Amino acid sequence: MLASFLVGCGKPSDSDQSSTDAASAAAPAAETAASPQTGIPLVTDYPPELIEGTPKPMNVPNLVQPPTKAPEFLVPEGTALLSKGKPVTSSDSNPIIGDLAYITDGDKEAGEGYFVELLDGLQWVQIDLEQSAKVSAILVWHFHSQRRAYHDVVIQVSDDPEFQTGVTTVYNNDYDESAGLGRGSDKPYVESRFGLLIDTKGATGRYVRLYSHGSTSNEMNHYIEVEVFGSAS
Repeated sequence: MLASFLVGCGKPSDSDQSSTDAASAAAPAAETAASPQTGIPLVTDYPPELIEGTPKPMNVPNLVQPPTKAPEFLVPEGTALLSKGKPVTSSDSNPIIGDLAYITDGDKEAGEGYFVELLDGLQWVQIDLEQSAKVSAILVWHFHSQRRAYHDVVIQVSDDPEFQTGVTTVYNNDYDESAGLGRGSDKPYVESRFGLLIDTKGATGRYVRLYSHGSTSNEMNHYIEVEVFGSAS
C-alpha cells in the first residue's frame, strides 16, 4: 500500500488540513501533473501556510499562480515513498544554510531550520534511492514562506550517478535554455505549501537530480523537501 503519510519529526503535523486538502484538490501546476486514469490516490501531509515578508516582483513569462488546494493524483498500486531518509549530494557540498539531509527528512515546514540554502548560479541536488526504481511522482518544496518562482527548474532521473547516460528529464521549465540542459516546455510556477507535483510517467532510475538557478527573490537556491514515489524496478 502507499506508504506516504508523513509527519515532521518532533514538529506539529497538519494532518487534519491535509486530509481535507487531499479529498478535494487541484493540481499545483495544472500543466505539470496529469493523473493517470486508474490507480490509488497519492497521499502525503502538507505543511501549514506561513507567508512572511513582502514578495518581490515576479517578471517571469507564463507564470503559474499558486494553487488553493492540494493536488489529486493517482499512482499504481504498490507505490511507496522511496526518498525518506535517503542520501543527498549536491553541486554545492557545503550549503550556506542547513544540511543536505533536510531534503529527505520528511519535514516540510516553512521558516528557519527547515531549508537548505545553496550558492548562487546553476546548482543541483541529487537523491540516491539506493536501488533502481520505477518513479511514479515527485513532489518538490523549494521555499514556501514567501511567494517566489525559481528559475531553470529541471528534474531528471537516471541509473547513472553522473547523469551522462540514460537520463530521463521529467520536468523542465527552462524556457530560454539558459541552463544548457535543453529547452523546457513546462511553465514556471509560484512556490506554495503544496509544492510542485510532477507526473514522472514511470521513469526508471536510481538517482533523482534537481536543478535550479536562483529565484525571483534572490540568487540563491533553496530546498525544503523532495519526495519521490515509486516502486522497485
